Parts: sequence; structure tokens; C-alpha cells
Amino acid sequence: MNKHCALALALCAASVVSAGAQAAGATWPDHPLRLILPFPTGGPTDIVARAFGQKLGEALGQQVVIDNRGGAAGVIACDIAAHAVPDGYTLLLGVIGTMAVQPNLTAKLPYQPLRDFAPVSLLSASPYVFALSNTVQARSVKELVALAKASPGKFTYASGGVGTGNHLSAELFRITAGVDLVHVPYKGSSLAITDVISGQIQIWFLNLLPATPYVKANRIRALAVTSAKRAHSAPDIPTVAESGYPTYETTSWHGIVVPVKTPPAIVA
Repeated sequence: MNKHCALALALCAASVVSAGAQAAGATWPDHPLRLILPFPTGGPTDIVARAFGQKLGEALGQQVVIDNRGGAAGVIACDIAAHAVPDGYTLLLGVIGTMAVQPNLTAKLPYQPLRDFAPVSLLSASPYVFALSNTVQARSVKELVALAKASPGKFTYASGGVGTGNHLSAELFRITAGVDLVHVPYKGSSLAITDVISGQIQIWFLNLLPATPYVKANRIRALAVTSAKRAHSAPDIPTVAESGYPTYETTSWHGIVVPVKTPPAIVA
């Protein structure tokens, strides 16, 4: 993790704890906190959460225990968090898939973001990297689209589960470009990397931060980023928009939420 990201997470941790700790007084926290993650270890959500948890723990003087609850595209974790005791000791790392996408795609969720959670802080926002296995010969989005149109249904793309942000980013591209791609959902993005590197899966939309080491090591190929403008940390990677699809843009974000009845003095 670069120094700019670490600094941003430290500032977020400070903002999360400062007002709440002062308002709650010396009684909170008096034991470790639990930060629930909607995906397995090793993925982009896990990286962000562990960095934030460390900074938050330092600010609070209490350990922040990371509780990975992967599966069902994050629904399992959100269900657990929504029904946790609202005492200020359970936090959830919310992502675009669980907080915005799933509620609009799934008719009967065991939780509802606006009903069951109180927002605390936005942690990060970044584009996805439109990445490709090195086993595919395409060197640009245009070349990949040409290959995909020549062989409909041949190319597969991985996601962290149905309804996740990277699933919808890839699906939006599939529709925008008019290509036939096959979706292969995993329980978390971290579980897909081996298959993408080996070529079993060809396409992967991954958050910029965890994608960067793989791109720099030439283990995967970055064709584009999904933001409207090039990323400051990866200025050499073009956007999907400038690669021929000017209306295309998606962004990933992470934020902290707590059960809705958590004392306002802690949430503040």
C-alpha cells in the first residue's frame, strides 16, 4: 500500500473515532471491536479493511478484529452485521455491491441498507482496472473486442460474486461493447487471481489498489481503468472511455456502517 493511501486511511480512522470517542466518554471502547468484511481474505476489500482496522485500533487503543464472512456476494456478512447487537462494537465494511447494487437486484434481502445501517464514514473510492490474462493476445480494449466478436462466448470474466461491483462493471462493458462474454462468479476477487493468471479466466475487473502489484509484475495486463479520467497513480493506463466507449464509467468505493440502533454518540 502506498503512502498516500495509508495517510488517507489514517485520516479516515481519526475522523471515525474523534467525535464518537469524545461524545461516548471513557466507557467506550472498553474491549476489542469487530469489523465484518463481506469477502474472504486477500482481496481488495480485505486489504482496505486491514489497513483501516490497524489505524482505527491505534486511535482507539483497542484491537479491531477482522471478521471475514465471504459468500453470497456479501449478503451473508451484511445479514450478520444488521442483526448484531448495536453497542458500538460491531462495524461493517460496506461496498457498492452490498449497499447499492444488491438492494436493487435482489427482491428479498435479509437486510436493507437504509433501514438497518447507520453510515459512519467513506473510506475510499477508486476505479476498477480492466485486466486481461497474459494468455490473451489483445493489447488494447479495441483488440479484445475484435477477438470477442470473432469468437462469441469464448472469453470469460471473473467477479467476486453475482451483484458485486466488478460483476456489474464487466456486465456494463459487455452490453456497451456488444460482446458475448461468460460470467464466472467467485466467492471473492482474491480467489479468482490464480485462474486469471493461468488463463483459465481471461478477463477481470479489479480495484486499482490490489491490481497494481500484479500489473507491475506483468502477471496480468491492464487494458484500461473504468473511471472517466486516468488514475493519478496509473497515468499510463487509458480509460475505457478513451478506448472507444465514451459513455462508460464505473467506480468502486468502501465505507464504514454500523447497526442502525448504535448509540448516536458513538456514530457521530
